[in-house]
Amino acid sequence: MTGKTGFGEKVFNVINTLIMIFVIIITLYPMMHVLFASFSDGVELMMHRGVLLHPLGFTTDAYKLVFDNPILLNGYINTITLVLVGVTVNIILTSITAYFVSRKNVMWNRLMMFLIVITMYFNGGLIPNYLNIKQLGLYDTIWALILPGAISSYNMIIMRTAFLSVPDSLEEAARIDGANHFTILFRILFLLIMPTVAVLILYYAVGHWNGWFNAMIYLKSRTKYPLQLILREILINNDSSSMVATATGDTGDKLAISETVRYATIIVATLPILFVYPFLQKYFVKGVMIGAVKG
Repeated sequence: MTGKTGFGEKVFNVINTLIMIFVIIITLYPMMHVLFASFSDGVELMMHRGVLLHPLGFTTDAYKLVFDNPILLNGYINTITLVLVGVTVNIILTSITAYFVSRKNVMWNRLMMFLIVITMYFNGGLIPNYLNIKQLGLYDTIWALILPGAISSYNMIIMRTAFLSVPDSLEEAARIDGANHFTILFRILFLLIMPTVAVLILYYAVGHWNGWFNAMIYLKSRTKYPLQLILREILINNDSSSMVATATGDTGDKLAISETVRYATIIVATLPILFVYPFLQKYFVKGVMIGAVKG
């Protein structure tokens, strides 16, 4: 039996709703501003002051220049390759490591976990890492962006905790049937913690998709640049000349087009990873909570 809602609770619900609406607006507006600006006429956009609530002189010229630019297309290919290869390596190595340290019969298990946790707070530094990459022959290759961070200690601990939540009886039954460690890991345990795996795939994928610093340090050939490093050149270094070189008009028109090209590039670089979230969102709470319940 439910009682009537009191006046104080109604006031609270109204205020709470208004606050949530305000938070949604201030969260969405920056993205909407970039979207509207990308479809705007460059000259009108440069003359506009204040809040942008709709495209100014709707046009898709900026997107045409972005998609016609071979550098951006090449960056897309490099980034997709980096994400696919990198996430595959990440998940395989993280799974193997998490399985190993989650077994109760492993000697010095606590010591190994302590040493792994230390790596979350301390590292060798930029210069030793750079020299290490050079000496290993990984410089100016995609592997320089994958292998040094192949295993995230934080993600490995989440997966280890998920493995610990699986009943020991399943592993014992598999051993009786003659299963080895790889069979137990990839055909039993791995399938039972798929919500956690889905979350870690997203964590690793977002990290690779948004990564630019390591690419800036370890890549020399511009043809190997990932998308985010190209985006950095356009936004921070103000270098969109290669995209607007074919645009007609005087210098002022090209400058205006360059302004909208920056916004269009942000949209093109951001949308793909945003589209992944709705498909994995249902795994977030369950997957992360599995890694937080049992230590």
